[in-house]
Amino acid sequence: MRRREFITLLAGLAAAWPLAARGQRGERMRRIGVLLAVAESDADVRMGIAIFQQRLQELGWRDGQNIRIDYRWGDADPRRIQALAKELVELHPDALVGHSTPSARGLLNQTRSIPIVFLTVTDPLGQGLVSSLSRPNGNITGFSVFEFSLGTKWVETLKQIAPGIRRVTAIFNPDTAPYYGLYLKSIDAGVSSLAIEHIAVPVHSAASGLSN
Repeated sequence: MRRREFITLLAGLAAAWPLAARGQRGERMRRIGVLLAVAESDADVRMGIAIFQQRLQELGWRDGQNIRIDYRWGDADPRRIQALAKELVELHPDALVGHSTPSARGLLNQTRSIPIVFLTVTDPLGQGLVSSLSRPNGNITGFSVFEFSLGTKWVETLKQIAPGIRRVTAIFNPDTAPYYGLYLKSIDAGVSSLAIEHIAVPVHSAASGLSN
């Protein structure tokens, strides 16, 4: 996800939190659990977090004073993400934030009562996270910034750059990108009209290489 989009979403979340908790600042310290699917070293996400915390402070919420924010980093490891989701829910926070589909799904698997806000989720309806885009229902809602038709556009762009292209390969990790089928379908639509062969290559880890 692009840095500007991620920062914008976190800033929006910061703006929404005080509205949800208005009139409660004289009570106990509030707590938010944030589950990020990426590594802690991810520079773009860390910048987004800095903006998120800055915006919270501007709205009167200061980490360690009237609010506590617990961050967990999934490092693109599905099992780790599931374990961290359980760990965050057991902290009994007032709200949870899930960055990416695996994080949001992991949190939703652990609780149906704590409010969850997801970021950078692809097709929340198709992934079964919400029952409706207009009325999510349940305890989860959030932001989706992906458009599957881009798969076709990617192929068209490649054809413009290299008119003689005859084959394209899509490399993806099905464990961390469970929505991959939607993009593959869009890519297939693009190659079929341009007489290009499409090869899908699932890779489960950096160590596994392209043989999987």
